[in-house]
Amino acid sequence: MSNAVTNVTPIREIDLTPTQVALIKRTLAADTNDDEFNLFIEVARRMKADPFRRHLYALVYNKDDPKKRRMSIVTGIDFYRTVAARNRDYRPDDQEATITYDENAKCDENPLGIVKAVVRAYKLAPSGDWWPVVGEAYWQEYVPTDEEGDEGFEWVETGEVWKDTGRPKKKKVPLGTVRRKPKGKWASMPRVMITKCAEAVALRRGWPEDLSGVYVQEEMDKAVAEDLSATELAEQADAEKRLKLSGAKDAIMILWHPGDALDAVPIGQFADKAMAFLKAATNASDVKAWQETNRAPLREFWAKQKSDGLELAKAAEARIKELAA
Repeated sequence: MSNAVTNVTPIREIDLTPTQVALIKRTLAADTNDDEFNLFIEVARRMKADPFRRHLYALVYNKDDPKKRRMSIVTGIDFYRTVAARNRDYRPDDQEATITYDENAKCDENPLGIVKAVVRAYKLAPSGDWWPVVGEAYWQEYVPTDEEGDEGFEWVETGEVWKDTGRPKKKKVPLGTVRRKPKGKWASMPRVMITKCAEAVALRRGWPEDLSGVYVQEEMDKAVAEDLSATELAEQADAEKRLKLSGAKDAIMILWHPGDALDAVPIGQFADKAMAFLKAATNASDVKAWQETNRAPLREFWAKQKSDGLELAKAAEARIKELAA
């Protein structure tokens, strides 16, 4: 094996202003308490991770139960690879992941009969040799599942009430024969999902100083599903319903001015409102700050409305030049 290391562009140190830190607390880490938030920011700084670019984000489980409450810091597999590559002693395997199957394991919960995935990452030793670092992920330990009944479902009162309305809370109960099936991408892309988990284990094992205590989203899918109680699932479903009714689910969440609340703008109206904001701006630095703060939602808009997104980006740069002149 070659001992050449691919050149890696160093990731810039994050330098957050007090305003940006406050914004992260209000939006991207709104569920964290003070200690959890301080830990989140410290981990971001040590990993040179930019929360505004969704390098890291915080998941808080059991928010209303102090005994069970805990926070997990989550990232994506691409950022894991970036962090490992930054050390200049990492290279990925040139072979595909090894996936083990078992015909006897096939069931509703495991349609392909996947047992485990094995991924190798290579670490450069002081001797100049590349040593494999192996990560294993077992299907049963990671797959998130959902219960489905062949006779549909019904909503049953939980005995609790909503604080804001006083109306009873309900949970979704499957009827008839109940089957557990993989959720989301675990159903449509099972090999990809279990392979990401195995790769994350390998990278965390090989580069523990950088990645210890941080997990990729796919590793947390099962924990998220199991940690939500029936009441929390009902609350989540009710919140999704309210978002859909209000149009916020198909909206871009944008912060127009520091100190304002996030504004859920329907995607069909976003370009016009953004253009109006640029026209009303009186300072080039304000437009630049708006771009930096809203980098993620602006990219989301570009991904959903590419032509409008490009026009908006051009208009913003033109407005900055105009104001600077």
